[in-house]
Amino acid sequence: MEKLAVLSESPLFEMLSKEELDYASELSRPRKFSAGQTIFEEGELGDSLYVIVSGQVEVIRRDSAGAQRTISVLGPPMFFGEMSLIDKEYRSATVRARTDTELLQVTAENLAAFRKQHRDGFTFLVINIARVLSSRLRESNSKLLERR
Repeated sequence: MEKLAVLSESPLFEMLSKEELDYASELSRPRKFSAGQTIFEEGELGDSLYVIVSGQVEVIRRDSAGAQRTISVLGPPMFFGEMSLIDKEYRSATVRARTDTELLQVTAENLAAFRKQHRDGFTFLVINIARVLSSRLRESNSKLLERR
């Protein structure tokens, strides 16, 4: 896996310089999950986000009756797990590999190191997270309106 190529395709790393991408690539860690394997559970304390290299993941929440419901399916070059890094809250959903999946993990510690080394690049990362979260919120709002 060419980590630099993967990161340069992800919306998380848009607007970063080559030097910033190189450093982010050094910090990220490859992870593999088999189809059906849980990456993290709703309610766990989150300390990292993941960029999807290959495969698909499903984002799952429990409904009021306790049944698991898939709320989203994500594939490359998207990322997930960022909310817990931003708000320091517990994971809001379970994420499970839908297919055999390769990811790049970026921890809170990695982000802190990146912030110290590349302040401007870190600002772009935060803006990119906000853009994707905003897009996901708009999509959720549309789905809620469709149900009425």
